[in-house]
Amino acid sequence: MRKINNNFVGIFGGSFDPPHKGHLIISRASIKKLKLKNLYWIVTKKNPLKKKTLFSLNQRLRRCAAMIKSDKKIKLLFLEKKVKSSRTIKILKYFIKKTPESKFFLIIGSDNLINFTKWTEWKLIAKLCKLVVFSRKGFDLKAKKSVIVKYLDKKNIIYIKNKKINISSTELREKILNKIN
Repeated sequence: MRKINNNFVGIFGGSFDPPHKGHLIISRASIKKLKLKNLYWIVTKKNPLKKKTLFSLNQRLRRCAAMIKSDKKIKLLFLEKKVKSSRTIKILKYFIKKTPESKFFLIIGSDNLINFTKWTEWKLIAKLCKLVVFSRKGFDLKAKKSVIVKYLDKKNIIYIKNKKINISSTELREKILNKIN
């Protein structure tokens, strides 16, 4: 009887500013489809490709914790102090060092795939884990034609066909700011 690898680990990073049901839907789908042992929400203080956050780090961590409290396989972490960086490559190296027997999946949206070559050490990230790309409204076609797709071995990228999630942190922030102003 073949032993099933239960060391599949998902990494889902971002500012989660704010976290929303789309993050949860993607997380649950990842756990189910990839048979993940755990999926880690890695909250960053600030996305290096964005200007600023609306909610404080503590507010975002509390909101994330409340959102995932009933999901035992979803874990919440803030690692920037421990790894002295918010960069995905540093986070990934931390996990690999901690559990070298695990296989890692980096969960991203198709919007992030478009800009993936702007990420620090993107080629090494692509070698160290599988990229799992969820569909995002308006980004899929451009993502599939992006530089990273041409670079990657097809075995290193997994496209997840999901129902379009019509919610984004950007839209939520804009709605909140419009109500304030």
